Amino acid sequence: MLCVANPEHLTYSYPPLTITILGGIKLEGLDRMRATLKISVEEKPALRHNLDLYNNLQVEKLVRRIAERLEIGSSLIAEALSELTEALEDYRMEAIEKQNRIEDKRKYLSPEEIKKARQYLSAPNLMQRTQEDIGKAGVIGEDTNRLLMYLIFTSRKRDNPLHVISLGSSGIGKTHLQEKVSALIPEEDKLEITTLSGNAFYYFGQHELKNKLILIEDLDGAEDVLYPLREIQSKKHITKTIVVKNTRGETKTVTLKVEGPVSVAGCTTKESLYEDNANRSFLIHIDESKTQDQNIMNYQRKHSAGKIDHAEEHQIRELLKNTQRILQPVQIRNPYAETLHIPEEILKPRRTNAHYLAFIEAVTFYHQYQREPEADSQTGEVYINTTLEDIEAANHLMKEVLLRKSDTLSGACRSYFEHLKYWLGQENKTTFTNREIRNHLRIKGTTLRRYHNQLLDNFMITIKSGKQATGYTYEITNPEEYQNLKATIDRVLDEILTVQKTKQASKPPVSHRRNGSPKTKKTS
Repeated sequence: MLCVANPEHLTYSYPPLTITILGGIKLEGLDRMRATLKISVEEKPALRHNLDLYNNLQVEKLVRRIAERLEIGSSLIAEALSELTEALEDYRMEAIEKQNRIEDKRKYLSPEEIKKARQYLSAPNLMQRTQEDIGKAGVIGEDTNRLLMYLIFTSRKRDNPLHVISLGSSGIGKTHLQEKVSALIPEEDKLEITTLSGNAFYYFGQHELKNKLILIEDLDGAEDVLYPLREIQSKKHITKTIVVKNTRGETKTVTLKVEGPVSVAGCTTKESLYEDNANRSFLIHIDESKTQDQNIMNYQRKHSAGKIDHAEEHQIRELLKNTQRILQPVQIRNPYAETLHIPEEILKPRRTNAHYLAFIEAVTFYHQYQREPEADSQTGEVYINTTLEDIEAANHLMKEVLLRKSDTLSGACRSYFEHLKYWLGQENKTTFTNREIRNHLRIKGTTLRRYHNQLLDNFMITIKSGKQATGYTYEITNPEEYQNLKATIDRVLDEILTVQKTKQASKPPVSHRRNGSPKTKKTS
């Protein structure tokens, strides 16, 4: 009889033998059964041995060794080991089934929950309501970033999901934003990673990561998984060939395959170190303004004073989770795609253009309960169409992303440069020195020199006077360059949208002869 009270210390009794399985049995790898056995008989020293119970040669050698050491018939020992193996097989299969039941976190919605979720997704002003409810769920500030991130997380259900990296200095709230927004995604649809080896990624089940959201708390501590992550982002699957031994001890090769697609989110302070991953992702720069500092500290004070309605926050989180659960995969067609283009100032236009179009589709996907499905007359494929309202909403959220994609400065350097401009304006100054900046903006000397070298390389500032021994005096070459770049990007996106709206307004009404007088075609 097999006793499984302690999974790390299984015992099996087959008089006169008592067999203990030290360390238990591994649940993975059903083609082998490695075990460390302690075989004992009353008043005789116990025998310990490690073997694969599926390997006949190893089992036969163990039978002979036990018979010699414990002076018991080999037929009884062979029968005991055979029955032990069968008992362990049954125990392992039961444990695997129990584990699968525990790991299946999928929530099945009641009719009332489905009704509320449908009403939420079908009501007008979906984007505005979602943005406000994300704030009510505990996300402070970051109005644009939080809705942008939520829609990117929603895209995990599509064939071409989007990815996001949050950038900002240490302790500014990158992980907080990611955690709070990801709390609105169902538990069964996400995988949170603190530390994970690169090889471990290949040992997930073949479909275990499919359409999942993978959350990495700190990219700086997950360098080993960056390569397989890039591969599964681009190819939508990863493969690895390894060498294993079968039950007869023969060596053979096995190919491990893990399928995507997945949506990946991570946080880092080192934008330049992860350029390959950054090129595949939307880059969100955390708000480091004084206003945001005050908003967060006010929330912390209210939380400490017990004035936060946690029940309301929980209710909103559950509602948004349920809306995510009822979103269904659907094909999307953008009838305006050929007329859309991104500003010429974008530094890496090919991938950015793909991100721009994919994000518009993500907005349409989120509005699927407000779109009438259509069927292709030739293929029969059912799809929904992107509207001008979707493009307008996407443009509003992506302007900052496209602006950063057009900037030759890193995010940290750009934030410093804008703070510098603001300080100079407040002081009514046109020139500055390193000492003045360090005193007023409180920046480390090494960090300041790195920023200034980047600004000099990009001709954003010039050395007006001074020398290395006594220090330099700097001057900004064009204080309005960032505002001009922003205005250019806004103008390009707005002009395209205006042209399409004008064309749509000038279309003649659609005639329905059987139904009487002509009627204007409505757009959802």
